[in-house]
Amino acid sequence: MANITAADVNKLRQTTGAGMMDCKKALVEADGDFEKAIDFLRKKGQKVAANRSDRDAKEGLVIAKTTADGKKAVMVVVNCETDFVAKNDDFGVFANTILSVAMEKNPASLEELKSLSYNGNGLTIADKITEQTGVIGEKIDISGYEVVQGEYTVAYNHPGNKLASIVSLNKAGGSIVEAGKQVAMQIAAMDPIALDETQVPEAVVAREMEIGREQAAQEGKPADMLDKIAEGKVKKYLKENTLLNQPSIKDNKKTVAQTLQEVENGLTVLGFKRIMLG
Repeated sequence: MANITAADVNKLRQTTGAGMMDCKKALVEADGDFEKAIDFLRKKGQKVAANRSDRDAKEGLVIAKTTADGKKAVMVVVNCETDFVAKNDDFGVFANTILSVAMEKNPASLEELKSLSYNGNGLTIADKITEQTGVIGEKIDISGYEVVQGEYTVAYNHPGNKLASIVSLNKAGGSIVEAGKQVAMQIAAMDPIALDETQVPEAVVAREMEIGREQAAQEGKPADMLDKIAEGKVKKYLKENTLLNQPSIKDNKKTVAQTLQEVENGLTVLGFKRIMLG
């Protein structure tokens, strides 16, 4: 008889989503054979998530929505293995239900979201993921959960639901509604790394400085000029990759910050998130 360890049981549990005792029993019945244990769970009617380690859930839906008062925007990523499943209406309902739970319960983390009740039916979202994996036959998971809050928030869902963005502003009302939409689309299109240069991690700046020095050296620039040239390259990089400093997609002669000021004095972005599949 095989020696069934706690690590074996946990591995089967992580792979299938079945309970600890069910996993231990399955391994005992299968004499320690992992694949046979999975088959045993299936035959016994367990809601098995047969997400083998060689499977990738890289398809799915990215969906975002704002609350009725406009002060919070939420985004979730619900994954599956194939685009065929992602386009299925039932999968869309499943993903949108998870989004609704997130908006209502305001969990503090992705793990907390998974622990919440799915549609009040007695199952947690994690349980429902396991169930849907068994029903659909593909690995299902939630890989992303983001929230922004402010006086006014906007959620932008790019057609096809492979890309979405959410943004929060410090003011609300009137022409700010349209301005918020433009910023959300800017984020989706231009993929900024931070709000402005002050929020860019020092490690990123240091990396860009090193790249700038190397480029300048390869171009044959004098050694005593390398730092100055690299600083110029970093400045350009930060302008192109921080939201408020980027040229606006609406008017590329102005920065995003400038276009917001033209809408209303003092209007600015508080925060944003962007997720794209793949």
